[in-house]
Amino acid sequence: MSAFASSDRAEKSGIALEAQQKIYEKYDKNLAGEILQWVQNVTGQSFDTQGDADNLVKVFQDGSLLCTLANSLKPGSVKKVNTSAMAFKKMENISFFLKFAEEYVQKSELFQTVDLYEGQDPNAVLICLASLARKSEKNFGRSGLGPKEAQGDRREWTDEQLKAGHNVIGLQMGSNKGATASGLNMGNTRHM
Repeated sequence: MSAFASSDRAEKSGIALEAQQKIYEKYDKNLAGEILQWVQNVTGQSFDTQGDADNLVKVFQDGSLLCTLANSLKPGSVKKVNTSAMAFKKMENISFFLKFAEEYVQKSELFQTVDLYEGQDPNAVLICLASLARKSEKNFGRSGLGPKEAQGDRREWTDEQLKAGHNVIGLQMGSNKGATASGLNMGNTRHM
């Protein structure tokens, strides 16, 4: 049992309990099962692929599987994987993975170390892994999961088209038709 385990904390109540329940309501067991299966296929390791939140946290909690995932997607991306049972070494593994994921996943899709290590927000972990899985085909040449990301529609404009746009007054800025300064008084005189 680690010094930071959520089982060592007081049970949540009141607003904290409501917030925790909302977090767990967002959690998708089916997606978690698919993500765990994808990680198993990419890493070649075997582990329980049930999609419940407790299993997701248990599988990834020490961070070693996350580091293995990072090294499977991009060899050498995590130099040292800690095998120590000490809490800070496990959290260091998670932070190694997050540093790797930062290159490929939007900052808003990353999770905090405590979200995983203490099981505070398994949905955040799921979002991060789903985003990495979605981008794996494009970035790593590995089979991905979920919809492919849009490539964007790149436009090419000629100089003539660009110059024509300079003469147009956008209606977003409004119009000055019929506007005058008549009737405006810049201060009244003092009446005594």
